[in-house]
Amino acid sequence: MSSLVAYEDSASDSDDEISKRTFDGRETSTLSASSVSTNTEPEVGASCQVSPPSHVHYTTSKQDLNPDTPGCLLEKQMRNATPLTLPHAQVHAKRHLPPRPYVPKRQRQVPVESGEPSDHPVLIHRREEKPILSEVSPTVKQCLSQKNPAASGVPRRLLMSLAGHQGPVNTVKWCPVPHLSHLLLSASMDKTCKVWDAAESGRCLRLYTCHSEAVRAACWSTHGTHLITGSFDKSAALTDVETGESQPLVKLDAQFRVMCVATHPSQPEVFLCGGHSPVVKAWDTRNAKVVREYRAAVQQTLDLLFLRGGSEFISSTDCVSRDSADRTLIAWDYSTTARISNQIYQERYTCPSLALHPVEDSFVAQTNGNYMALFSCQRPYRMNKRRRYEGHKVEGYAVQCSFSSDGTLLASGSSSGSAHVFDFSSSQMVHTLRAHSQPCVSVSLHPVLPTAAATCDWAGEIKVWV
Repeated sequence: MSSLVAYEDSASDSDDEISKRTFDGRETSTLSASSVSTNTEPEVGASCQVSPPSHVHYTTSKQDLNPDTPGCLLEKQMRNATPLTLPHAQVHAKRHLPPRPYVPKRQRQVPVESGEPSDHPVLIHRREEKPILSEVSPTVKQCLSQKNPAASGVPRRLLMSLAGHQGPVNTVKWCPVPHLSHLLLSASMDKTCKVWDAAESGRCLRLYTCHSEAVRAACWSTHGTHLITGSFDKSAALTDVETGESQPLVKLDAQFRVMCVATHPSQPEVFLCGGHSPVVKAWDTRNAKVVREYRAAVQQTLDLLFLRGGSEFISSTDCVSRDSADRTLIAWDYSTTARISNQIYQERYTCPSLALHPVEDSFVAQTNGNYMALFSCQRPYRMNKRRRYEGHKVEGYAVQCSFSSDGTLLASGSSSGSAHVFDFSSSQMVHTLRAHSQPCVSVSLHPVLPTAAATCDWAGEIKVWV
């Protein structure tokens, strides 16, 4: 191999020692770094020796490179020389890196793009989502620890506003499990469902995108670990609260637009769904099959309500004739699919929502006559004509109502945007919340906190009151 540096006392180099090449139209000489000494400190009276990087080849013109030039001057020439770029395979040797440990998907690192290349890119860790079913809100925990729970009170002031939905919110429901009751479920026309921490931080804990069209109905399972949703995409879904953000456990083809869902109180694996169809279907989520069908001469089902024990349920339909409201409310036997009664409600108004009293054997039906009617849960399910909860407006919206945990209060939304609270025993309105500017379609009273309530409106806003 030829020598890189010519010394003053060396003999004249041969043509083989300095090879001539042409680069950019100039006659050049290629310097090989393999024969350069690694000493960097020159001895007294000796020539300077240079150790350029082994992977860089320098080019200089022939007139600039003189074999008789002293070593120190040659070093300066090499510093000012132009690096000659060679193919990557000839320059770099294969680098042997240690094996990388396996990183779970949720903790995987994402490289950040930078304007300059770097062997050590900046990395950012994705935020790891904490489990939401293992934590207990301090506010809820304090109420659960009391020996004598406080009586239900009237919500009067705004605690927080929850913004995040891009469409009307159809329903809001607190988790029925006491120690998880700080979780609030919302379903929206923007095709999503959300679970919020509505007692402490007001953060959205989970976003569920299981449907391709508007989510019309949603409810919690009996144990609070799953969600049941119904959508205009003609499907119903069973979703795990912790892990089912985009993929439900079971997705069922209902073959009609689902308007309402209801969980069986004693069989958590069974739920009902109804909608734009004369058929109400009972699904078993263990095998994703229809176990029962309930047929009636109606066009659609507006709401479903299991009575205490689950042996019977009530369906609300849109069937209203000119002279009577036959089949507006229908009582069914769950086991035999037999129709028990369809002469429960005789007035010519449809009932967009139903609510079961938590203590007494009675339920209420929200009517488009701008009042709520009270019915008995015992056959023949007679309507109480002495009690009527009125003073709010429905005007064709699917306004929902709910009871407090002890059954002393009844709350309802209104098409005017207000939320109204009634005394159940006297049927008198005790308070009105100026909640929203758009129609307030759902009010949910908290099952543990005595004065807490959640409301939602047609503009996509959710508010929590205490």
